[in-house]
Amino acid sequence: MVTGRAVLKWAVRSQRRDVVVAAVLASAHQVGEALVPVLIGMAIDQAIAGDDGRALVLWLGALASVYLVLSWSFRIGAYAGERAGARAAHGLRLALVERVLDPRGGAESGRLPGALTAIATEDARRVGAVNVALMAGTAALVGIASGAAVLLGISLPLGLVVVLGTPLLMLLGHLLGKPLERRSRAEQERAAHASAVAADLVAGLRVLKGLGAEPAAVERYRRTSADSLGATLRAARAEAWQNGTVLALTGVFIALVALVGGRLAAQGEVSLGQLVSAVGLALMLLGPLSVLAWVNARFAQGRASAARIADVLAAPSAVPEGDGVPPEPVAGHVRLSGVTSGSLRELDLEARPGELLGVVAPDPGDAEALLRCLGRETDPDAGTVELDGVPLSTLHPAAVRASILVAAHDADLFAGDLAGNLASGDLSSGDLDRVLAAAGAGEIAAALGDGASVGERGRALSGGQRQRVALARALAADAPVLVLHDPTTAVDAVTEARIAEGLRALRRGRTTVVVTTSPALLAVTDRVVLVSGGRTGDAATHSELATRHDGYRATVLS
Repeated sequence: MVTGRAVLKWAVRSQRRDVVVAAVLASAHQVGEALVPVLIGMAIDQAIAGDDGRALVLWLGALASVYLVLSWSFRIGAYAGERAGARAAHGLRLALVERVLDPRGGAESGRLPGALTAIATEDARRVGAVNVALMAGTAALVGIASGAAVLLGISLPLGLVVVLGTPLLMLLGHLLGKPLERRSRAEQERAAHASAVAADLVAGLRVLKGLGAEPAAVERYRRTSADSLGATLRAARAEAWQNGTVLALTGVFIALVALVGGRLAAQGEVSLGQLVSAVGLALMLLGPLSVLAWVNARFAQGRASAARIADVLAAPSAVPEGDGVPPEPVAGHVRLSGVTSGSLRELDLEARPGELLGVVAPDPGDAEALLRCLGRETDPDAGTVELDGVPLSTLHPAAVRASILVAAHDADLFAGDLAGNLASGDLSSGDLDRVLAAAGAGEIAAALGDGASVGERGRALSGGQRQRVALARALAADAPVLVLHDPTTAVDAVTEARIAEGLRALRRGRTTVVVTTSPALLAVTDRVVLVSGGRTGDAATHSELATRHDGYRATVLS
């Protein structure tokens, strides 16, 4: 089972080499930072106090060398750490996309596309940033340890103050990070929901304008955005409270170190140079201790985001894999026997090899349930769906969809040109022209020209043009079994009749199921099955059903 902790471990382990390199170099930087006040103190005691110009030059040279090392180690280490964070985030994005696109489905259940996008971007970035925090935290601990070691060498009481105080500060920082972790997760969830609602509103902008529903849509988004803002402010307050409290405690800690050092100097137990080194080290420790507070905040956010990513990666599949062997070659014999799923009730339906079958389902729920079963987006509660005698439930969903292509009514186009949307390695340019002609999309290709974009989701095209391009894309796949759902609802009657004839000619000898109420499409089918009340109501040719069945006639010809 994928958990948030497992996601965090993967993010670090997958970039172990860069994280180690970054931590080593950043630690070298911190050691250099700790050496600076020590070298200054030794220069005071051995050069300035002794009025030795040569020794002063040597100590200044040593100090310059340390600055050079700590500067370059910081630059290279920071680059390695950021690279580890970016690569880990990239790996998580790939894993999330792979899970969402998994043929078994399930990851998208209960989540809007915008929410999944937010998880794959911002949450993945926050988890990847844990690598940067790990590098910085390791270096900060090394810096504190170096400072404590030097202070122990100068004075046992000074060293003990640092050794005993640092773990206490770290524990307090961890405890103060718990509210931030909870509120950070809530912040991300609200932000993801707001993004999803915004994406939905933009996608349906034309419909909203047509219905005059803009005010209601704006009000819905205003409420969602206000909820997101409230969650963000609560998370910001938690982070500010944590950072402010830890910074105040750190200031008290540094003041305590300086106070102990000053008393020791006043009592003559440390030299002037050692006092300068001690005060300098105390000030230097402010940096690593502040970094630890930042690290705690980043880890809190990373844990919250990792839990959200784990929820997607661990989402149960909509259908099991199946270990059966698909038929080879596929003849295209599809049979549904006693299928109960959704609104379907013991449905019996058969599409023979090479047949162009029409299906009329007055209830949209029946059509949707049928399409989901044929595409194996779900398995029936009862009954079986078979392809050439092999139950689909025994096959991997990817194998099913390689043989049965279900082209949904509301299929979106991809951003890019027409050729990119219709790309198929198995079709020559001549075959592609025939596909465009069969879908009634030939003039669209001519009008667009080479390289012209269809826009995001095909918005540069009209509704009818988008539908014809989507149909051409389905036909270009040349699947053994093609299932089309209302492919011509947005085209005129003349174009629809031309598409009907083209579809029949192009798919001759290949099994095709058209779920529609279009008389033009149904007229070219070999048979039509009427689904009524979730069951098979009747089956015959279009003309026969139109003559003898009142319900069919009312649905198709009204």
